[in-house]
Amino acid sequence: MIHIIAVLSYTCPVMISIIIINYNTRHLLKPCLESLMAQGEKDREIIVIDNNSTDGSCAYMRENFPKLTIICNGENTGYSRAANQGIKLAKGEYVMIMNADIKFEPDYIKKCLAKMREDEKIAAICGKIYRYDFENDRKTKIIDTVGLFCFKNRRVIDDGQGLEDKGQFDEEKEVFGVSGACPIYRRSALEDTKIGNEYLDEDFFMYKEDIDLSWRMRLFGWKCYYLPQAVACHGRGTGVLKKFTHHEVLKNRRKLNKMQKYYSYKNQRLMQIKNEFMSGFLRDLFPIVWKEILILIYIILREPYLFKSWLQMISQVPGALKKRRYIVRHRKVSSREMNRWLRGKQSKYLQYDLENTNDLESSRL
Repeated sequence: MIHIIAVLSYTCPVMISIIIINYNTRHLLKPCLESLMAQGEKDREIIVIDNNSTDGSCAYMRENFPKLTIICNGENTGYSRAANQGIKLAKGEYVMIMNADIKFEPDYIKKCLAKMREDEKIAAICGKIYRYDFENDRKTKIIDTVGLFCFKNRRVIDDGQGLEDKGQFDEEKEVFGVSGACPIYRRSALEDTKIGNEYLDEDFFMYKEDIDLSWRMRLFGWKCYYLPQAVACHGRGTGVLKKFTHHEVLKNRRKLNKMQKYYSYKNQRLMQIKNEFMSGFLRDLFPIVWKEILILIYIILREPYLFKSWLQMISQVPGALKKRRYIVRHRKVSSREMNRWLRGKQSKYLQYDLENTNDLESSRL
């Protein structure tokens, strides 16, 4: 059952709709909402989709932020479905989807929207996102994300994550995609790339839905953009992890819980089934297959419980193939053009880190 607690009316048209997906993060709602209120954007609406929290989040928001649009779901529908629920309610020309563990610096939204107005082909944008230490209530200089980066084997990371900002992230540019931390999407791009009634793939439930959407937007001829002048901070429950190298991936994997590993593993494969060019797959066959072999060996030795995800993944393959057929019919870019974003070259930020720290271990991609 869905309960609509309160609705805030704004003058039309609403410029931006801000959708917060909440699940048992009552302690983060106050700083998050206060930083949003301080953004200064007048033409906005804030919609909170609560996924059946048990920590009193809905009652807290009703009492302290009565002018929000608050939707309280009777079950945890997952991140993707909750986001789609919010997008369908949204009236804005632009849509931002976020969790409650975000704090914005002044004019983050204003700067992002100004850039999107300059270039109507920008479908998604993110700023420079730092790690925020909520335990000590302080911003750090450690990067959370400066956009998504895809290696040739189709492993996708938050570029820059875990590195100290020394000025190497100050160039605005197109990127493969934007992280789900606090992306701002152009509504027309969301409508152009949705499949059926889904903007984000609801089969994913949670994890990698942001990568999947960015990949699809790229295939449909849209741009994803990184704007360093816009700054925000992200708490990120798993912490900010360096994942540039195999060594770093293995070292930090223990910080992820079984649910994260389950959905990440399943959704990565579904995402590739949906979005991969056959010519691109054949071109990068060796690195893709070699990665899968290494992961399979690791699962057998260390995480055999992940084989359970195969059952759900296999049941969802027919749906993924149906979505793939839709994507193939409607995509607007060539395999050669898409290869630019599945390039597999070393991240310039990682190279910068090597030059400044002489960390030889980090050179093992």
